[in-house]
Amino acid sequence: MQNKVYLQKAIAESGRCSRRGAEDLIKQGKVKVNGKLGELGQKVDTKKDKVEIGDKILQAEEKVCYILNKPKGYVCTLADRHAPEKVVDLLPKSPRVFPVGRLDKDSRGLLILTNDGQRANEMMHPSFWHEKEYEVEVGKNINDDFLKKMRQGVRLKEGFAKADKIEKIDDKKFSIILHQGWKRQVKRMAEKCWYEVIDLKRVRVGNIKLGRLGEGEYKRIKI
Repeated sequence: MQNKVYLQKAIAESGRCSRRGAEDLIKQGKVKVNGKLGELGQKVDTKKDKVEIGDKILQAEEKVCYILNKPKGYVCTLADRHAPEKVVDLLPKSPRVFPVGRLDKDSRGLLILTNDGQRANEMMHPSFWHEKEYEVEVGKNINDDFLKKMRQGVRLKEGFAKADKIEKIDDKKFSIILHQGWKRQVKRMAEKCWYEVIDLKRVRVGNIKLGRLGEGEYKRIKI
């Protein structure tokens, strides 16, 4: 198995700094690999190669995965440093993790976060066909025509979107299962059927369930 990664990526994944910051450190001659100056584009295996930044040895970061019950108002993006409430603020600061997929600021429920890039790619890649289950509240009573249209599908800019399964919970609530993961997909599908989504909660991704995890709470899982 190929365990080598680019030197700048290995530094960034350790939580030492961003990838761009890692590139700057290498250019400034502050990084050594096995006693020699490191180079951009060089590949290393952090389990075998000795990587030093200044007088500190780079440690391979432990791979972790968390599930979080995301509250409304929190954003998933890590790029917006000025966002007042980010999902990563609800988790331990080390090791640094990133969301797998996303939930809109006004949506809530199950969010998976990890620092394992390979696992994240597997969970997000369409070929793995991970179902996503949501519980949704709309602004008016649900009728049979709405359920039928959601099952048959509607046209969105990305393509044809339809529910794999949809069931009415009560007058204004339904559960829906999708395998697609387009931005604001459930809300846009409902809008095409003249319904406004008031509340959206994700409760499952593949075989990972939110369960009884409290809002704003997280737990570490194995994947």
